Amino acid sequence: MAKRKTKVDKDSIEEINNIDELRSVDKKTLIITEKPSVARDIAKVLGSFEKAEDKLVSKDYVITWAYGHLLELAEPHDYDPSYKFWTLSALPIIPNNFKLKPIKKSEKQLENIIKTIKSPSISKIINACDAGREGELIFRNIYKYSNTKKPHLRLWLSSLVKEAVLEAFENLKEGSNFDNLFYAAQSRSEADWL
Repeated sequence: MAKRKTKVDKDSIEEINNIDELRSVDKKTLIITEKPSVARDIAKVLGSFEKAEDKLVSKDYVITWAYGHLLELAEPHDYDPSYKFWTLSALPIIPNNFKLKPIKKSEKQLENIIKTIKSPSISKIINACDAGREGELIFRNIYKYSNTKKPHLRLWLSSLVKEAVLEAFENLKEGSNFDNLFYAAQSRSEADWL
């Protein structure tokens, strides 16, 4: 246990028994949505957000958004330059491990999301992408590409009315509960590539 510290302000003196409590005072939860309109709808329900460039910020949350898929599977020539101009005799082209690469038109937004994920002020991440296979793939590709180990939760929304959003936040699930949904989406994506 860390040494006992005292936090002082003009109105009160509060004892803090663990230095980790002091460090976590400004920690926020990052919410990633699939599109800006969903981010705005969630912000309206949670209340008290301010717009800051590519995100919405409140005391407890930061909400940012994708524009659908921000990453795609690398092209054959990204694995081996000789595949830039391939022939039928080169088929099948099957990578040992599929790689992701940013989609050019969305690269700036991906950079902004990755920067926010890596911010020390973010303690955990909520996947608020669309409830389904593609929404799961969009989030997981961003999460994987960021190389973060921060915990992630799943917000399963089927409606954006206030009551549904609040209920979904009360029933957040561990992200790992949706691994099979991600594997199904990833398999479909890789099969399409082949």
